[in-house]
Parts: sequence; structure tokens; C-alpha cells
Amino acid sequence: MSEDKIIIACKKCKTKNRIPVSRVNERPICSKCKESLAGIPYFTVNATDSMFQKEVMEHKGAVLVDCWAPWCGPCRSIGPVLDDLAREYAGQIKIVKINMDENHATAAQYSVKSIPTMLFFKHGKLVDTAVGALAKSEIINRINAML
Repeated sequence: MSEDKIIIACKKCKTKNRIPVSRVNERPICSKCKESLAGIPYFTVNATDSMFQKEVMEHKGAVLVDCWAPWCGPCRSIGPVLDDLAREYAGQIKIVKINMDENHATAAQYSVKSIPTMLFFKHGKLVDTAVGALAKSEIINRINAML
């Protein structure tokens, strides 16, 4: 039985590296340029209003922010899709989840009135917004448009 692997794209040379999940914490390096792959998120990041500035606005690159709530069925259905995309696009886009029931400042700042809402940022600037539980292919199209 083969071990689960994730793909992490190097921030420096963009090479996609296949890393066994069991070895992710061993400070992997890029197979091409030998740059460290440590610290590149391959999972969704849970954020709060107080973390939003650092996790989203100061991030040098693309960020997808999932505005959700635990009681929301469509939000719960899109969660695993975003987890998959975080692994598939590791090193290319950061995916941040923020609970709108607990983080009213972010909801107000970006006029989030319906959930799920996805906010797409590039270098700290909002470039796209999507409301509703989009198909994985549509989310991928929007991610690719930012990259």
C-alpha cells in the first residue's frame, strides 16, 4: 500500500515536489533548487479578526478566504473541497477559513452578508469575490486566474 503524498510548489522556482505526508515535518527541500519547503501551508488556516492582517493582508501571494459558519450546510460541504485545494495548490495559494459568527469585524469590512463567501486576495488586495457553494472546477478557475 502506497503512502499518501502531497504536492508542494516551491516558492522560489515553482517546481512541484511530491512529499510523503509522514515526512512533511522533516523540513523538506525542493528537488530542483534545494530551497526549503518548510513553512509552506498545505492545509487550510483557521483565522480570526485579529489574525486577518497577518494571515491575509501581509501575505506575499494569493490567498482564498472562506467566510463560513458551522451551522451552514453549504459551508460544510465546501470545506473538504477547500482542504483538497489547499493540498493541491500548496505553495501557490494560501487558503484561510474565517468563522463569520465569531469574527464580525472581517464580515463588516468586506460586506459579507451571505455565506459561504469566498474572498480572493493577491498581495493583500481583494481581486475577486464569490458567493455560494461553487463547484470545485469554478474555484480552480478563479484560483488559476490569480496565479
